[in-house]
Amino acid sequence: MTASAANLPEVWLRGPLPDVPPLLQPVAHALLQAREELQAALHDFPDHLLSARPAGVASVGFHLRHLAGVLDRMQTYARHEPLTEAQFTFLAAEKEGSEPPQSTQDLLQAFSVQVEGMLATLRATSEAILPEFRPVGRARLPSTVMGLLVHAAEHTTRHTGQVLVTARVVRAGLGVG
Repeated sequence: MTASAANLPEVWLRGPLPDVPPLLQPVAHALLQAREELQAALHDFPDHLLSARPAGVASVGFHLRHLAGVLDRMQTYARHEPLTEAQFTFLAAEKEGSEPPQSTQDLLQAFSVQVEGMLATLRATSEAILPEFRPVGRARLPSTVMGLLVHAAEHTTRHTGQVLVTARVVRAGLGVG
């Protein structure tokens, strides 16, 4: 969080976001809260620790890549489109990352770009289509527009919590506070 955001209530208590349909406000609030928390917790996270896996858990770098990838994929499915080859390539690289490795700031920026994209998607989504069927993945598993958008928020929240804990454990292991 920025110094000013640290003095504010959580995002969901700051009021409705302009142009986001009422039923989608909680999705937008969750994504913005996650972004603020990640930026605050990782603003000075050492790049060389992005791949650390204490006790074998997923790394901070994986979670950050995965967060951006999930938001991108959920928007694609919500638009009733198949994933592109580029999205499949990104998905395959989420676990190990790219060469050369991205920095913490690059990964935070990539996630922020996806949050902005999802906010634009939310603003453009009519509440009337929320119950519409949307297939997910190659198996075309059943979901709805609402299911995909809510999943994007809850999945982001879950992985944000994992990032925050993993980052603290990794820093504590190195005496970085």
